[in-house]
Amino acid sequence: MTLPIEATIVLDIGKTNVKLVLIDADGAVLAERRSPNTILSGGPYPHHDTDRIWSWMLDGMQQFSGLARVGAIVSVTHGATAALVDDEGLVLPVLDYEFEMPAEQGAHYAGQRPPYSATYSPGLPAGLNLGRQLAWQAQAFPEQFRRARHILMYPQYWAWRLSGVAASEVTSLGCHTDLWQPARQQYSSLVERMGWNGLFPPLRPAWAPLGFLKAELARQTGLPVECRVLCGIHDSNASLLRHFARAAGGQGEPPAVLSTGTWVIAAAPGKPLEGLREEADMLANSNAMGQAVACMRFMGGREFGELAGRDPEVCGEEDLRLMIEQQTMALPCYSQAGGPFAGRVGEIVGEAPRDKRQRYALATLYCVLMSDYCLSQLGVEGEVVVEGSYTGNPWFAPLLAALRPHQQISSTDDTSGTTCGGWMLHHWGSAPAVRSAVATPLELAGWAEYRQRWLDRLVETRRAD
Repeated sequence: MTLPIEATIVLDIGKTNVKLVLIDADGAVLAERRSPNTILSGGPYPHHDTDRIWSWMLDGMQQFSGLARVGAIVSVTHGATAALVDDEGLVLPVLDYEFEMPAEQGAHYAGQRPPYSATYSPGLPAGLNLGRQLAWQAQAFPEQFRRARHILMYPQYWAWRLSGVAASEVTSLGCHTDLWQPARQQYSSLVERMGWNGLFPPLRPAWAPLGFLKAELARQTGLPVECRVLCGIHDSNASLLRHFARAAGGQGEPPAVLSTGTWVIAAAPGKPLEGLREEADMLANSNAMGQAVACMRFMGGREFGELAGRDPEVCGEEDLRLMIEQQTMALPCYSQAGGPFAGRVGEIVGEAPRDKRQRYALATLYCVLMSDYCLSQLGVEGEVVVEGSYTGNPWFAPLLAALRPHQQISSTDDTSGTTCGGWMLHHWGSAPAVRSAVATPLELAGWAEYRQRWLDRLVETRRAD
């Protein structure tokens, strides 16, 4: 039986959760599965449970195969992650970028990495600079590393398992890895110094079909043998695609984008790179076309969770007003995985929140202030679009709009711009309308003064350090 509906499968691997989404030719979601993205603590180091994701994904694809005729599969993943493979599979587990490698190795690597002015990759903790992960694996596991035929960025690892074709792609290579020079669009001196040139497969565009789904996987899942596997993309760059497509279609310059999830990434297309500062965790990502994009980020999803606590309860306007009136503030930071205030220990000043709603209110105020800070540091003056998980927070965009009254702040129509961006790769050249709602500023008494006091406290804390 020929199914009447044409569709795309997007495998969306975030740091916290994994999604498998079936999307029709008009961009409507037909089906979706979710699962936690678990880290295994056994073995040589903490690593991603790729076997579990693989089995879960194939099971989901089998379920989706009866709902629509799937023409393509696209993988979208978080950054700072790579797979070392030979012809059979992984030669080492896929390392978790939050793993703290030996301090002495970090000191040694600091002398090997290229200058910030070349890569615009700030020096980051743990394994957030992918080059450090690879250098440590080469040193600690030389036999396994020598067996590797390819270094695959994480989206391309899944594309390789599905199609058998190895490729590299610029958005993951250009994501604070130390491996890429975004302004020059070429590999960094580290790749040459370490002798890794031959391990990176040829560069392909994110939207390029690498090949068809392997025949045995087509039989196992029931998907068509002519189902194509696309190269894939880094997740925050997937969020930018609709907006770049809008600009390419003659609808003006692309807006600044707040891509929100485990990480909140402020991207400012068109802003010069010269103003970026390494010590503030400012960086240049590479978009799908290879162009450098000035960015700044903090681990907003993780920090929101730390402040809001388990089983958060959405607050009301009165809870926000109370936090502001009594000057209850959260000072950064609540994650040590990068961000402009990495290394500081977060603290709550003023009367502590008393219940779930007040904790949600404080977490919201904190994340709005951090996002506003990043936008200001990047010099963003025009339109700002909020993508991702924060679109589900009813107060985030209105509070941000109140702090930036001369700019249009809007939220997109979905909580995952990454999934939509993955879908777009299968429909390259035609972009769905960016359905967004312009935020009405939430005018709370004392909100602008609260921000100024928060900024003043940051300066005082910096002096104390």
